[in-house]
Amino acid sequence: MHYITDKDVIYEDNHLIAINKRAGDIVQVDDTGDKSLEEMVKEYLKHKYHKPNEAFLGVIHRLDRPVSGLIVFAKTSKSLERMNKLFKDRQVKKTYLAVVRQRPLEPAGKLINWLVRNREKMVTKAFNKEVKESSYAELDYSLIGELNGFHLLKVEPLTGRTHQIRVQLSTMGCPIVGDNKYGYPRGSSKGSICLHSRSLTFMHPIKKEMMTLKAPLQADGFWEKFSKFKD
Repeated sequence: MHYITDKDVIYEDNHLIAINKRAGDIVQVDDTGDKSLEEMVKEYLKHKYHKPNEAFLGVIHRLDRPVSGLIVFAKTSKSLERMNKLFKDRQVKKTYLAVVRQRPLEPAGKLINWLVRNREKMVTKAFNKEVKESSYAELDYSLIGELNGFHLLKVEPLTGRTHQIRVQLSTMGCPIVGDNKYGYPRGSSKGSICLHSRSLTFMHPIKKEMMTLKAPLQADGFWEKFSKFKD
């Protein structure tokens, strides 16, 4: 088990704290009973500011367990409410980096699908047209680098569906490296996939200033090789 330290923190003020999440961490407690990132950040704040009681922390958005990168939490109820509204109104620009083996047919494009979530199997299925109980999903992607037979994609989801990037890239014929749930031949021994939440751009909920937060790539022996590409 690990803890949050100063080097995991990308940004912090009185209202928000942004963390560079490690692949394998869960954002909120689930059936596994593993310690969540939410709990770790609360502990970090409690110790940093010598709080006698538990620190307030609001979960604004989530990243899948095998995904790394930028995640923002609210430190006050007011910032939580306002950030929730920004995400709901699609006022947050999200950028991800994904590594795939299969080169996309087009170097850049827009993917539109309708997604159906199977809650029992915990998987999402993509369709090319609207079907019963489906949710509209849209993303833009561009190929920004190639290294040793791997391809680096910049992905900008315009909607925020569960497993959206993973299933849409897989449906395009480009499953994410390590994502055996969505078509990559084998999983990672670390329980990670090569999908990284790179940046968020939004209006600060209290200061009302536009800001962009960016998460460095993981130093895991693989990801940092792609840091030479400009995204």
